[in-house]
Amino acid sequence: MQQFGIGLAGMGNVGAGVYKHLLRNRALLRERLGYEMNVQRIAVRDITKPRGCDVPAELLTTDWRSLLEDPSIHIIVELMGCKEESLALILGAIERRKMVVTGNKALLAEHGKEIFEAALRHKVPVFFEAAVGGGIPIIKALREAFVANHIQSIHGIVNGTSNFILTMMTENGLGFADALRQAQDAGYAEADPSLDVNGGDAAHKAIILASLAYGFWVPPEKVFVEGIEHLTANDITFTRKLGYRIKLLAIIKAEAGEIEVRVHPTLIPEAHVLASVNHVFNAMAVRGDIVGESLFYGRGAGQDATSSAVISDLVEAADALESPRRHLGFMPHGLYGTCKPIDQICSEYYLRLTVEDRPGVIAEVAGILGSLQIGISSILQPEAAEGDVASLALMLHTASNAQISTALTRLSALSCVKKPPRMIRVEHFS
Repeated sequence: MQQFGIGLAGMGNVGAGVYKHLLRNRALLRERLGYEMNVQRIAVRDITKPRGCDVPAELLTTDWRSLLEDPSIHIIVELMGCKEESLALILGAIERRKMVVTGNKALLAEHGKEIFEAALRHKVPVFFEAAVGGGIPIIKALREAFVANHIQSIHGIVNGTSNFILTMMTENGLGFADALRQAQDAGYAEADPSLDVNGGDAAHKAIILASLAYGFWVPPEKVFVEGIEHLTANDITFTRKLGYRIKLLAIIKAEAGEIEVRVHPTLIPEAHVLASVNHVFNAMAVRGDIVGESLFYGRGAGQDATSSAVISDLVEAADALESPRRHLGFMPHGLYGTCKPIDQICSEYYLRLTVEDRPGVIAEVAGILGSLQIGISSILQPEAAEGDVASLALMLHTASNAQISTALTRLSALSCVKKPPRMIRVEHFS
């Protein structure tokens, strides 16, 4: 039986899962594929570190470069998670015409253009299903299943840690700090959770999705990113009373040759299916001009879900060794090419103010909004003793980000406004 050799770079949580499941389901893969996939060498930083599975000592090395020079290795799986070494490994593999599988979302978001230019020169495919959505096959769907569609929009909950935190805040009434602590205790958040809660991880995934959908690698500096770390229990309470749930949403849209790529907390109507995606689950709603709307849902991270995606890519890479393909993982095209600046992007808004509870306050607030052509669709004000500080929640009609930014600056300057205003964008999926 034909055999393909695999070089595994990195054996953390996902790498250990890939190795474990390749062994566990070896017979299944053999029967379905008609060939064997064997791990020939594994590059790790520390050979003595426990892996959670038994690995023969002769497979381990601390030199990732040795994977490039080993003629028995046909496919390189990059799961190191760093940038400089990972980029060198991937480019080195492409130059040697070894197939590449990676789950490194940050690397692809920042160096995807360079990687796929090299792939085109050397005619070597790069597979990266595990970079977005864990075990959800969103990359394959965008690249293959929806190939005949103009992708009109993608709305995604693509970070499980932030979604777990927001679920705890919504269901248990917790503040952000307590919900984050629960996520860390449950193993869903790192000791340093910055990249998850500040939106950076979701932004990397949004760049990959947007690039596949619109045919060019979106520069990271063109992506608007805002995290969930400033959300409060009050925001959760008010928005639920108004009929919404708050999610950290990646929004990707195309219109008239321009695209939007942004990540930020977003109010989603409770009736929409994405509002019910909770805990560490991910979901992506994709709208195409032919297929209409499709929903992808599942575990967006974790050893098993992500290793399933990596092994799926391994199978594709082995098939490509047998039958060279024209598609190398990313197909550029010129239908789009401009990212709309955030100040030009329009949305509806939720606005929460902490104000003096006295006559005339609402008129002052409405006056500033009206002067900027921003309409108010509803107001929610809990009862408070006269003279006390009160919360005021407003739902605002569609306005540009530039308009709302100016409004926030002017509202902050009012003597009746006692804390910085809080604004959250609203999405109705129209």
